[in-house]
Amino acid sequence: MVNSDHIEASLDLAQEDSHPMVNIAIQVKTPEVVRPQHRAHEDSTWRPIITNLLSGALAGAVAKTTIAPLDRTKILFQTSDMKFSVRQVVSVLNNVYQKEGILALWRGNSATMVRIIPYAALQYSTHEQYKKLLKPNNAQNLAPFARFCAGSMAGVTASALTYPLDLVRARMAVTERTRYRGMLSMCLHTLKHEGPKAFYQGFLPTMLGAIPYGGTSFFTYETFKKRHKEVTNNRDPTPLERLCYGAIAGLCGQTSSYPLDVIRRRMQTAGITKYSYKTIVKTAREIYQEGGIKGGLYKGLSMNWVKGPIAVGISFTVFDMSKNALSDSHLFSTGAK
Repeated sequence: MVNSDHIEASLDLAQEDSHPMVNIAIQVKTPEVVRPQHRAHEDSTWRPIITNLLSGALAGAVAKTTIAPLDRTKILFQTSDMKFSVRQVVSVLNNVYQKEGILALWRGNSATMVRIIPYAALQYSTHEQYKKLLKPNNAQNLAPFARFCAGSMAGVTASALTYPLDLVRARMAVTERTRYRGMLSMCLHTLKHEGPKAFYQGFLPTMLGAIPYGGTSFFTYETFKKRHKEVTNNRDPTPLERLCYGAIAGLCGQTSSYPLDVIRRRMQTAGITKYSYKTIVKTAREIYQEGGIKGGLYKGLSMNWVKGPIAVGISFTVFDMSKNALSDSHLFSTGAK
């Protein structure tokens, strides 16, 4: 028979020696404790990214649909030798309506949506990530140059990843509905007659234009919001205030990059119009010889001063409001079904 006094002495000895097996049993955490913490960390990482992607996509879709008729008219002027005037704009809109119907004013908008939804989603979400990347530790706000860089990098990233869609959209805007059945028909025709390289005509001026456009737009809007909080004791801007700040940002951004916008449109549509361009310099020279500074490189800018601020103002406002709404909701919470 085992002596009970001997057993008790052995247990006391084990406790005094702090046996490794005893320590391991005490220190190891159960899976039930670790997993919820790990899942909460994942939620805090991907939720802001998904929120920014969804908000950006919605912002781009609403803004572009609103100004689609003016956008198509601007492209028609940019890709032709028509002299720009308000009367001519009305005439073009009326001719399109008379020949093809009211929905023709939104021709190419489906292609615009296919392009603008991923473009805006990428632009806004990468802008938020670039801001975090460029912000110094413990700093509340970005320095002015960093704000410009964040906007520029976001614009270049989004433009580069969605460029073929932008080219297809521009070509659809300058053709009649009877010429192509849709985006797929346009893509197949371009691929068959011009080859894969055609989808990247005008790529370089687009990238160059994205630098001042994205940088100036985001810099201006973010600066206005920062100044607004300083003046109003940290109060968030109202939707109307956001719309005004975005409109000014759009006006500045469009003006800073407009000549490159005209050049890229000419190069994008060279395969289906009477023009044939190979380089940025040659394109710019021919546009200048055709209409000079005002009537060539800046042709249609006054229309952009109307539609640009509207589109950018709506886009920034929708993004901020939808981002705030999604951030405050439980849509992406772990318990959501």
